[in-house]
Amino acid sequence: MTAAEKELQATTTAWQIAIQEILRIVVRDIYRTGSEAEFQAHIKRIEEAAVDSIYTGLMLRGTNEWTELLVKEKASNFVTSLLTSFTFDRA
Repeated sequence: MTAAEKELQATTTAWQIAIQEILRIVVRDIYRTGSEAEFQAHIKRIEEAAVDSIYTGLMLRGTNEWTELLVKEKASNFVTSLLTSFTFDRA
């Protein structure tokens, strides 16, 4: 892996971690008042809405259909991975 590739990978990983932590705190604070079941229902609703939005609303300029489908699939997988990593935290 070249230095540029390592830098890109590090930047991408750092971006993902930063966004995950911001969203984790926001989601936790928004849904803190309910039960764990309510929290999980909110997370599932957010996941479904985000994935639907990715597939219906995301249009990438200057890419072919294969690239756009690949990006949409990866983005949807990130959404699912991110949101399913959240746990109910009463703190």
